[in-house]
Amino acid sequence: MAPESITRDEDVPFTDLKRYVRVRQVVDDKFIEFDFAIGDPSLYVELVLPRTAFEVFCKHNRVEMMTDEQAAAVDADMEKWRYGDDRANP
Repeated sequence: MAPESITRDEDVPFTDLKRYVRVRQVVDDKFIEFDFAIGDPSLYVELVLPRTAFEVFCKHNRVEMMTDEQAAAVDADMEKWRYGDDRANP
């Protein structure tokens, strides 16, 4: 189940689903390591692109940068799956 701060609409066509990016690291000011998700920020792939390609990728996909709140919700959900309990909320 996705964190509560993330909304889903199963009636939205795939092409209209929000696309999320979360930058994880910038390497030598040349490469961007990031997470990319479509529709649900908690289901993502990890990618690395040169800076210029990253900018084109984001523009082409009309991405929304994940907020700190969304990132925290995804991290908390990942912790729950990793450890089998809800350590984020004792």
